[in-house]
Amino acid sequence: MALDFDLTEEQDLTRRAVRDFAESEIAPVAQRLDEREEFSVELTRKMAGIGLLGCCVSEKYGGAGMGYVSYIIAVEELARIDGSQAATIAAANSLGVGPIYQFGNETQKKEWLPKLCSGQMLAAFGLTEPEAGSDAGSSKTTAELRGGKWVINGRKIFITNSACPLTGVVIVQGVTGRRADGKPELSCILVPAGAPGFTAKEMKGKMMWRASNTGELFFDDCVVPEENLLGNRGDGLHQMLATLDRGRLSIAAMGLGGSQGAFEVALQYANSRIQFGRPVSSFQANAFKLADMAMEIEAARNLLYKACWLLEKKRPFSMEAAMAKLYCSEVMHRCVHKAVQLHGGYGLMKDFRVERLYRDQRLLEIGEGASEILRIVIARNIGVAGRGM
Repeated sequence: MALDFDLTEEQDLTRRAVRDFAESEIAPVAQRLDEREEFSVELTRKMAGIGLLGCCVSEKYGGAGMGYVSYIIAVEELARIDGSQAATIAAANSLGVGPIYQFGNETQKKEWLPKLCSGQMLAAFGLTEPEAGSDAGSSKTTAELRGGKWVINGRKIFITNSACPLTGVVIVQGVTGRRADGKPELSCILVPAGAPGFTAKEMKGKMMWRASNTGELFFDDCVVPEENLLGNRGDGLHQMLATLDRGRLSIAAMGLGGSQGAFEVALQYANSRIQFGRPVSSFQANAFKLADMAMEIEAARNLLYKACWLLEKKRPFSMEAAMAKLYCSEVMHRCVHKAVQLHGGYGLMKDFRVERLYRDQRLLEIGEGASEILRIVIARNIGVAGRGM
């Protein structure tokens, strides 16, 4: 059977449409928003207007109904210009809309998805805690059922899209009891913005994604109805793992798009910068940097697109998602390093886009599975024995 590496017409149209939008609408304001640490409601609603807030949701609930490869291409093209706006869309789709669409009942889908897909509001996924990051199963947030209502107590941190003017609902993972084996029973609960006892505080002073919204969440006897349980009680761990598998693909797309952006600005600069009477790109040491960047970007794109293809074909993709996220994030690490080196001193100045790309890369090796954790995931999937990995 022949392999077909051509994009479909839908995928090609998605790339062109999002690229045009990113270059015309995001590029002119990205530096200003970054400097001000300003989340843009206007840009977010514009992105919703071209179908980027509900990419993979069926039209029945107001979504764009595009395939996962098309969605990943959209994130890639946003990240090529600005990591902050790519982060807003990636988190909104994979971590916000995704769990409700995958695990919500019909009532929950009809209540939340049309608002989320239209850009009327954003959803966030409350997983990470001050003492539960990579060890997400050690969540200390509790949810106790009292008289037909969930009473939630705890704290979440580093939650994207959770404390901005558009935040409408947060999916909170909490301990709802103990399993028969004594381990915590984890469940996910929908907590609307404005629920009694729920407070969200915007986090400032970030090195990267400064124009995306990051929040710290506090639950002090927060009360929501019993029917806000997402899926079945005790399914929180399964829901979280499934959500992270898909989310890793969008983070990989950010790494791929950022790598492409770094390569393009580096190539343009190196071809125009004259030293010793000729373009710096003509020196072999620099030409090899650009050649290595192009090679790794091509390998990263193929790895990521294959993982998304597996998802679309409903085949196992967890290991491939981990590989794609790990590789794409580390490729961007190498690409932005080379791009700054090619810019010389100018690469350290905020007037040059490569400086922002350099900062934005750093989270990709930490968020939604640190590189060390992903190597453990991959090792287990390939059959490495032992618990000491």
